[in-house]
Amino acid sequence: MGASDYGDDDDETSGPSWAPAIRGPVEEGIALLKTGEFGGIKPLLEREKLMKAGRPPPTLSQRLRERNMNRPGPVRREDISRSLVPNTHGTIVAKYTSNPYSGQYSADSSLYYTCVQDFKLHIYDTSAPPIEPTNTVDSHRNGGDHYTSMKTLNTIQAVRGGWTITDSHLSPDNDRMVYAHMSTSVFLTRTRDGANEQTELSLADQAPRSGGVWGYRPADQFRIYSCRFSADGKEIVAGGTGNLFVYDLQGMRRTVRIVAHDDDVNSCCWADSSSGNVLISASDDTFLKVWDRRSLGVHTKPAGVLVGHTEGITYVSPKGDGRYVVSNGKDQTMRLWDLRKMTSHSDWENLPSHHYGLGRNWDYRQGVYRTPRYDAHPNNCSVMAYRGHQVLKTLIRCHFSPEETTGGSYLYTGSSDGRIHIYSLDGQIVQVIDRSKSLPISFDPSESEPNMEDRAGPRQRRHYGIFHRPGVVRDVSWHSREPVLMSVAWGAYGDDRGDVAKHEWKDLGKRGMKLEDVVARDAQKGDDHSCATLGGTRNGSIPGGFPQH
Repeated sequence: MGASDYGDDDDETSGPSWAPAIRGPVEEGIALLKTGEFGGIKPLLEREKLMKAGRPPPTLSQRLRERNMNRPGPVRREDISRSLVPNTHGTIVAKYTSNPYSGQYSADSSLYYTCVQDFKLHIYDTSAPPIEPTNTVDSHRNGGDHYTSMKTLNTIQAVRGGWTITDSHLSPDNDRMVYAHMSTSVFLTRTRDGANEQTELSLADQAPRSGGVWGYRPADQFRIYSCRFSADGKEIVAGGTGNLFVYDLQGMRRTVRIVAHDDDVNSCCWADSSSGNVLISASDDTFLKVWDRRSLGVHTKPAGVLVGHTEGITYVSPKGDGRYVVSNGKDQTMRLWDLRKMTSHSDWENLPSHHYGLGRNWDYRQGVYRTPRYDAHPNNCSVMAYRGHQVLKTLIRCHFSPEETTGGSYLYTGSSDGRIHIYSLDGQIVQVIDRSKSLPISFDPSESEPNMEDRAGPRQRRHYGIFHRPGVVRDVSWHSREPVLMSVAWGAYGDDRGDVAKHEWKDLGKRGMKLEDVVARDAQKGDDHSCATLGGTRNGSIPGGFPQH
């Protein structure tokens, strides 16, 4: 962790020059798709069968009609929406006077929330219509600290500590929020409470004060960087300076403390959305560790270790099934892990104590990554690796696409080059969204896209309010039921002003129509087999679909 340094890097290329270009789907990724653990495989097989026969894939309206006529029971949302990947550069929907560190939808996507370096937490109602757009952002002023075209439910002034809020998370019922700010505590607050009441949850060991004075003081010092509610909302897992903690919200006490890593724990999570027994920690020591709480009373050893990154790990995110997690690393690689294939603790202890990265003096915050000595740890146990984005300057986050609409078959991440990268499970880059081309807040994100060529020149860029690309896209969130992304980006070249953009799926061939417009158009065309063209795909094939042989 550290304050970000910005260089004058004007390179427009995407991805590391040393990484081999992905020319087609990777066999290991195809095998994962065939397991059925990342959504149904029947629609993919049907589509590939049509393409091999030289027949065009059905339009959206044709798929809907076919399902309604031939399939008993309700239509699965995934069957219709799996191929709909957000494909627009988006529209700014919130602007801040400081850089945002995270931005996520709630589990049901009814809320969207951000935490900002000025120690403000913003919570928005995503079900409300946007404020009527105008040509000036002044009309969107909200409390003097940011502009937004979204309905703001609450802006919370956090307790100050460190230089920023490093993480925040909503409870499953959307009623509470927990956040960390690089102290020995996390803080609990209500999402809709105008009184802004906050509760400090100390994770430190307590010891009597010296000199016989009644009271207690922290017996140790560390910093918390990451915090997450459990699926039932009764516990919080937190990670920090080498440690992993669990806090019981019913008993209001810390129940678990593990000296987990030799370096900072930048991120932590629960592996599944049901039991709460398995914890994952991700550290700057290059390892992810898997902890089974059922055995922690006997020993404090991890159940296993995920070995593969050669530099520190910035983020870990679970699929929610207790099997798969995805991580971002400072080795410019996103890795997919199957917990069933983790390295045992005893085998990990016997590995050579060797650093496989660029060297101890390399600092990712400087924004330069040289050609690495190793593509992966020699004992790599990850099942897939994804390259093309940049993990520099700050702790870039990554996630699985929604289970309900895509089966979790895409992985997506922010990037320090100011872009959003969406990967198919099979290793291919499906979509790259450039935040430098996001429209200003005066535009309605749901309206049709203006002609991209109109924004190519300096005069047009000034007209639309687009002056330079963002320095970093730090976090991205995919709506659980719609093909919509929200991204938080930092200002470029040391500019501390960040923003949020909304990126929808639109049919780019016809003035950027939304899903319902495309269905209506296709229904009018009847048997016309024209198909919406998704950016980043060819021949209408579902991204992540099986290759033709």
